[in-house]
Amino acid sequence: GGGKVKIIGRGSARGGISILHAAGLGKGCSVGVDLLTEVQLVDSEIVVEYDRHGILDSVEKCWREENLPMPSRFGWLVESSVPIGQGLKSSSALSCAALRALNNSSWAGLNNSEIANLASKSQKISGCSITGSLDDAFASLEPGWKLVDPEMDASESVILEGEMDLGLSVIILLRGKRQEKLSKNILSPQTPMFERSLASIMRGSPLDSISSNGLAVAAATNDHEALRISNMCIASGAMACGISGSGPAIALVCYEEESESLLSTIANFGFEAISTRFSSVDGISEEAI
Repeated sequence: GGGKVKIIGRGSARGGISILHAAGLGKGCSVGVDLLTEVQLVDSEIVVEYDRHGILDSVEKCWREENLPMPSRFGWLVESSVPIGQGLKSSSALSCAALRALNNSSWAGLNNSEIANLASKSQKISGCSITGSLDDAFASLEPGWKLVDPEMDASESVILEGEMDLGLSVIILLRGKRQEKLSKNILSPQTPMFERSLASIMRGSPLDSISSNGLAVAAATNDHEALRISNMCIASGAMACGISGSGPAIALVCYEEESESLLSTIANFGFEAISTRFSSVDGISEEAI
C-alpha cells in the first residue's frame, strides 16, 4: 500500500531579474532574488504540475549524458514561489534546483559552474532559452550579479561580477504570461540602447543597466504600457525599473523606505506585485539540513 515516498536528494535555487538581456548583444547579466524553488528527488515516480516545459526531463537527459550516477526509480517534488513564464527565471531556478538535488543524492560533487553548464544545456534542449541562459543559471545559484558570455563554458564565461546592496527592496510587477519568445532579430533595432546598458554594467552601475535594458526590450516589443509604468515608477522614486527577461514582468529596485508608496502606485495601475530583495545566500548551505 500507499507507503510514504522517501526523499533521496534535495536542492534549491532562486528566481531572478534581468540586468542585460543575453539575446541583445550576446552577453547576459542577471541577479538572483529571494524567490525560491525547492526540489526533492524521491524514490517513486510523481507527475509534476509546475514543470510545463519538460525541464525536468531535459535535466535527466543531460545528467545521463554525463554518465553521472542516477537512481533507478525516482520522481520529483517541486515547491516554488517563482512565477512561470514571465521573465523571472523560473526555468533556470527549476533546472538548477533539480540538478542540485541529483548532485546531492548521488554525491557527484559538481560545483556551481558545472551545474550552470548542465542547467544551460537542459534549457536549450527543452526549448526554454535561445542562449541557454547561463547568466540566469548563475543568478539562480549564487548571490550578486555576473556579466556572462553564454557561448563559453561556465567556468570561463564570467566577464565581470559584483554585489548588490542587500538593503534595497525589489518589487516585481506581474502582468500575466508571456505572449511570444523574443528573438535576436526583434531585439537588434535596439542595439544602441543595449550598448548603453552594457556600458553601465562595465562601469559597475547595474541598476542603471536594469532601466536601459528594460527600455530596449519594451521598445523592441512595442510595449507602451511597460514604458509608461517604468517612467511612472522612476518619477515616483524607484532607483531602477524595467522589463525583466523577455517580460512581461517588470522589476523595480528602490530604497526600503520608498517601497510602500511605490506599491500603492503599482496598485493604482491595477497589477499584482511581489515584494522581495536580492538574494544573499547561495543555497548550498541549506542543502546540508
